[in-house]
This record gives sequence, structure tokens and C-alpha cells, in this order.
Amino acid sequence: MAVRAACVLALTAIALSWSSAFARDLPRPETFTLNNGLTVVVITDRRAPVVTHMVWYRVGSADEPRGHSGIAHFFEHLMFKGTRSIPEGEFSRIIARNGGVDNAFTAWDYTAYYQRIARDRLELVMRMEADRMRNLRFSEETFLSERDVIGEERRQRIDNSPGAVLGERMRAMLWPHHPYGTPVIGWLHEIQALDRETALSFYRTWYAPNNAILVVAGDVNAAELRPLAQRYYGRLQSSRNLPARDWVSDPPSVGPMRVSHRDEKVRQPSLSRLYRATSYGTDEGRQAHALDVAVEVLGGSETSRLYRALVVEQRLAVAAGASGATSGLGGGSVSISATPVEGVSLERLEAAVDDVVATFLRDGPTEAELERAKSSLSAAAIYARDSQESLANIYGSSLAQGESIDDIVNWGEDVEAVTRDEAMAMARETFDINASVTGWLLPEDAP
Repeated sequence: MAVRAACVLALTAIALSWSSAFARDLPRPETFTLNNGLTVVVITDRRAPVVTHMVWYRVGSADEPRGHSGIAHFFEHLMFKGTRSIPEGEFSRIIARNGGVDNAFTAWDYTAYYQRIARDRLELVMRMEADRMRNLRFSEETFLSERDVIGEERRQRIDNSPGAVLGERMRAMLWPHHPYGTPVIGWLHEIQALDRETALSFYRTWYAPNNAILVVAGDVNAAELRPLAQRYYGRLQSSRNLPARDWVSDPPSVGPMRVSHRDEKVRQPSLSRLYRATSYGTDEGRQAHALDVAVEVLGGSETSRLYRALVVEQRLAVAAGASGATSGLGGGSVSISATPVEGVSLERLEAAVDDVVATFLRDGPTEAELERAKSSLSAAAIYARDSQESLANIYGSSLAQGESIDDIVNWGEDVEAVTRDEAMAMARETFDINASVTGWLLPEDAP
């Protein structure tokens, strides 16, 4: 369940008492597969005459040819340029004129395109989305213009953000050989060298029905959707040469790594640390579930070990926490971050962070902490039921990253089954200082 750790919510007493019942009652979607290989997932929600229509491609920045970073994200832009039947730049305008919204996003493991629109306009968006799956057209001039746009986007989002620059460098150190160490948006010098023919080859290879998942959530069921899916997507040709997603692996870590970044734009120093971790795409049994529980106890909320120790008790930090990115098809990561109060050095703060982690790894969580963490994580599944967009995102991203419908539906129940020993085994395996990258973000004139 790909958005589980990112959407942990504070709980009321009602949510705490109901979490077990509701977590086991996540909606099970209807599914079918077209003859050309397109997987279709239908999540029926009749509360309003609205639908969320999403197409998830099993291709992301991790699948880019070496030296061509940024091309997956590039297609997030190029897909809006037009086809033989849709003039350049008209895709989003047509959606807006029909009262809908649309957008797209790229990650290491997938690229997704979505529209949210009235139920009676569903056929329109299906026709348009299916059209650009195999019939995209763009000129050399359009390609070069959009390449400049993406270069500027990188400058604004990454190069102009000290925290983003540091995070990018830390990830490159954590994943020195694996493609997860390359930024999704790409390295600027490689973006500037991308050419139209390479882009077209990437599109023809990966953008095909047998490499896609269609997720539709809202006022529709499978019986109603199937003829539309067959009419618009069913006639598309599948790709005969889908590459295997066999990514290179990294060598074993040999010791802790460190990097610091100074910038005149930094006003408040901060500490961050990354660890490589298992994920729902690489684990066995409940390992990723157990890791999410352990991370929640250590730093997932204001009741966590890190926050209580560093912010409340010792008053060394204004913020402290931990989070897990445990949904990767090729592995995950866990991060710790802390921001010191004025007058406290990063050396002192880092030593305090190390003490909290060491105590946690030695003693483990109390039963109260364990149950609170599991209830908090399960609550995310409860609240996701109230949003068709959240459900469409959960099912689409999880399926695109190798999970099954059963994995998603049973996620809350599996979290609740995590034992203390399982959580601590994963914590001790993951929070290894010798397999970590620590980053310091500093003002330019800091000592």
C-alpha cells in the first residue's frame, strides 16, 4: 500500500477503537484484463456522480537508459502535447472546459496520469487518454522548447533549494550504483543532452496497454466500465518487447558516510540521515509492515521517541522525527531528521539523536507504544476510504510497484499482526550507522 507511511493521521478515541474493524474492511475493487494486457481496476463509490480516472505506467526514472536521466519525467510533460486528433496543448483545456481537472506525476517506479471529472464525461477522458497512449505526436521544435522548460523547472525546484540539493546528494551516496540514486527530474547536464529520437524510442517501448494499469474510482462499476475500456483501450496494440525491469544492485556498505552543504539561503541548520531499507516490493512476509511500525514508534509523531526526547524533554530541537519510504519496487529507505534550537550545535544534536536510536534498539518499544503505532498506521487506511482519489492512488501505485490486490486490502490487518520481535528485528537490521548517509545543512557562514 504505497501511501501508507506518508499519510499517518492523529487518532481520536473512536478511530482507536474502530481501527481493527475498518482496516479489515477496505474496499476490494473489481478487476479484469483486456486481451492486449491492460489491467483494469474499478473502485465503485456512488456517493457523488464523479469519477477519478488514472492510468499508471510501469515505467519511471529507474528505467531510464544510463546517461539519459530525466526522460521519464520529460514524458510527463510531452504527453500533453497532442495527437493526430487532439491539437497541441488542447488536452488539459478540453478537460477544463468539461469541468474537470487533470495532471500527472513521475516517480522512480511509475508514471501516472489522472483526471477527475463528472461521471457523464468519463467516456471523453477515456477516449483522450487511450489516444495518447500510442498516438503521441510532437515536433522537434516542441521537444526542444519543453526541454528548456524542464531545465528551468529543475533549477527552481532543486538547484535553488539548499535542502533539495543536499537530499539529492545524500540519495546519490546511499544508492551509488542503483538507479534510485538518480533524481527523478534528472541531472541538468543530461536533461540538456536529451534528443527527440531517444525520447520517441522510450515512449514506443514503455507506453503500451500491457505495461499499464487503468484505475477508475467513483460512480461506476466494472459492468459499466468494461465496454468503454474495450472500445477505447482494447483496440490498442500491446508492446512485444517490454524490457525486463532488472536493475543493478549496490555493493555492501563499508562504513558511515557524511556530506554537508552550505548555502547563503539557509537560515536554520538541520540534520538528516538516510538508511537503505527493505520495501513492500523486496520484503518477505511482514518485514516492511514491521519496519513501518518500528519507524512510527521511533519518529512518526509528536508522541514518538525522537520528538519526546529531543523536543519535549531535552529541548535540543524544534523538530525531530523519522519516516519510511518503504514502497519501492527495488527497495526502500528510512530517514531521520532534526532541527536544533538556537544555540545548539549540530554535533550535540547528532549525539542526542544517536543516543535515542541506540536506546530504542537496545530496549525496544513498550506495549503501549507498539499498539499506538499500529493503530495510527491502520487509521491511514480508514481515512483513505473517504476519498476516491486516495483509493485510486493507493491501488494504482501499489500495483505498479509489484503488490497484489490482497496485499493492499489486507494491509491494515497485517500491520496489526506485527509483533514486538518482528518490529525490533527490522529496526536493528535497518538503523545501522555503518550503512547510512548523514547530512548537515548549514548557513554559508556557519563555523
